Amino acid sequence: MNAAPESKVTLEDLSILTTRYRVDPSKPFQLKDYNPADDAGLGLTKPEGKALLKQAKKRLSDLQELLYANSGASMLIVLQGMDAAGKDGTIKHVMSGVNPAGVSVTSFKQPGPQELMHGFLWRIHISAPSSGRIVIFNRSQYEDVLVTRVHPELLEREHLPGEVGTPAFWQGRFDDIRHFEHYLSRQGTVVLKFFLNISKDEQRRRLLSRLDVKDKRWKFSSSDVRERQFWDHYQTAYEEAITHTARDYAPWFVIPANHKWFARLTIIETIIGALEDLKQKPPVIEPGLMKSLDAYKDELSKEVG
Repeated sequence: MNAAPESKVTLEDLSILTTRYRVDPSKPFQLKDYNPADDAGLGLTKPEGKALLKQAKKRLSDLQELLYANSGASMLIVLQGMDAAGKDGTIKHVMSGVNPAGVSVTSFKQPGPQELMHGFLWRIHISAPSSGRIVIFNRSQYEDVLVTRVHPELLEREHLPGEVGTPAFWQGRFDDIRHFEHYLSRQGTVVLKFFLNISKDEQRRRLLSRLDVKDKRWKFSSSDVRERQFWDHYQTAYEEAITHTARDYAPWFVIPANHKWFARLTIIETIIGALEDLKQKPPVIEPGLMKSLDAYKDELSKEVG
């Protein structure tokens, strides 16, 4: 087996990824300003990127362990993107090295009858992370300003009072999402939101690859074809949602995702940077407990194996 390639780029060099794709809420935002194939000028190859990702996983594991041990903060990771953008693969490859006891994934599908009887943030709030945990939303509260924006007829099922689908209605939903995320932030939750930005041509290639391999056709649904017809509508909906909800307490990152390995590397570095900003330290053990543990260690050492 060949050894992993040595890259001139180090993990320290990747620190630029934590801010390069962060949306600045003080400036106008347009998706066309973000290149889905960007590589941050690092010149990394796919094998080099995978090797760096492996190293980064160890750092993420250490930081997540501290978060879980201290239970003083939590993290919410929101993943959004068009069909075939790579959300499932990102979760699998980025979080594969962390302790599953402290991490969970919630995938939000189309709301059912009970969920539709509540406000759109109800199912979101009950899935938010408790202290010490990382929760990943595979799709999220943003479906209610994306899918319903492109298909406003879905609002008819939501038992809503008054006029829906108006500019004031959508502004209200953006306000609700911002207030919810601000509330989470004030409760000690680090909120990170990632839009996996792929080109329309790259989506076409990925959808074709699912059809080419019969064993992978289970990943394909008829909605993939139907929703692709609304590509431009979704791009507009994403632009508006990100514009209205990108805030310092809940930043958006537009991740170039035409190359899956680069998207994963960028996301893991961004998560690591946010966890490092917490400046966590190992929990302090009280002297009395430490003394009793030392005594227990001596006792175990004297046992005959």
